Formats: sequence, C-alpha cells, structure tokens
Amino acid sequence: MKILFVLTSHDQLGNTREKTGFWIEEFASPYYYLVDKGVDVILASPNGGQPPIDPTSDKPENQTEATIRFKADKDLQEKLSKTHKLSEVSAKDYDAVFYPGGHGPLWDLAESADSAKLIESFYNSGKPVAFVCHAPAALKHVKNTSGEPLVKGKKVTGFTNSEEALVQLTDIVPFLVEDMLKQNGGIYSKAADFEAHALEDGLLITGQNPASSEKVAELLLNKLQK
Repeated sequence: MKILFVLTSHDQLGNTREKTGFWIEEFASPYYYLVDKGVDVILASPNGGQPPIDPTSDKPENQTEATIRFKADKDLQEKLSKTHKLSEVSAKDYDAVFYPGGHGPLWDLAESADSAKLIESFYNSGKPVAFVCHAPAALKHVKNTSGEPLVKGKKVTGFTNSEEALVQLTDIVPFLVEDMLKQNGGIYSKAADFEAHALEDGLLITGQNPASSEKVAELLLNKLQK
C-alpha cells in the first residue's frame, strides 16, 4: 500500500515576518501510524525539496511521542529534505493522499492548481483523500464532477474559528478554514477547542486539529483495508 503525503512549501506567516510551515505533530503522528503498519509513505510539496517546519510546532509544549521520535529519526529527516515536486506526482501511482496541516497550506496549497487537480484525480478514481487541521484549506477550489465544491453536502471539519482566535491569528490568515468549508456547502461540525475530532464521508476524511491527526490516519487506513 502506498500513500502520498502532501506538505506545504510556504514559510511566511502573512506580513508578520514570522515563520510558518507544516505542523510537526500533524505530519509525524500519521506518518508513523501508517509506516508502522507497513504502508509506504511518499512525500511531496509544491516546490519539492525541504518543506518548512512551523517553529511553533517545535516548542516544548507541543511535543508528543511522535514529534520526539521524528526529531531522532535521521532517515525520515533525510527523506523529508527530498520531497517530490507536486506537479510531478500522479494519483495513479498511489492508493490515497494525506495532507498534514500547519498554517502554510492556507497560502500555497489552498490556491495551487496542481494540488486541486491532484485531489480531484484521487477522488474521481475512487481513492480516499484526507486532511487535518488547516490542511482542509487545500479543498478551497476542489470541484466534484458536477463542477460544484467537493465538500458541498459532505460532513467535514477543520481548524475552528475559535481555535484560530485562541492562537491569535484570525487577522493574519488569508481566510478561516471553518468559514470556507461552510461557504463551500460543507456540513461542518467540531468538538471542543483542541480536542480530537475526525470525520469520514465517503472518500473524504477530515480532522479538526493536531490532536485529530492520528485519528485521520486511522480512518484512512481502515478505509483502504475495507
């Protein structure tokens, strides 16, 4: 079984001069959950090469077993430094796709035509597509075969407006994930702030926040094993 992980290449947090990128926990936890069960995980990003890590995700208060394992895993760090370029990967080579979050995807993956086409290709081929936290931003311009938003009429979740307010980035981000999913017709639901919440609606799997990342991977693997 082979799953493609798509990471952000964007490292600027709006006009704040602060850095962003992908959130370590949302990459490491699903990655290890899957590879420990024998899944082959391939990494890609819009620019290829090393994707930026959100420095906030590396702070002591955000460490988990998975992030600690990641920091000691030289092989994975080497693999991460050589992600494939997004425009050069094809859905036909993989069984599913998983998008880790972090604030970076709000800027690049949300507006990437390559990403939107890739997600549509997976979905229209009957292959699961999974997203966690801010990564559902990548669904912003993704359409179904009728030309409507893919999330329309589907149960979805993602980083909440209240969670964004708690991290004090409401006025920095280009849009709010919760608002976008609702505007695109998604049937949005959420748990309490920073509590695990993941949903599956057909081939579409979404998780609310970092705490939901392993649950999304679990739903994805279960879907593939059916």
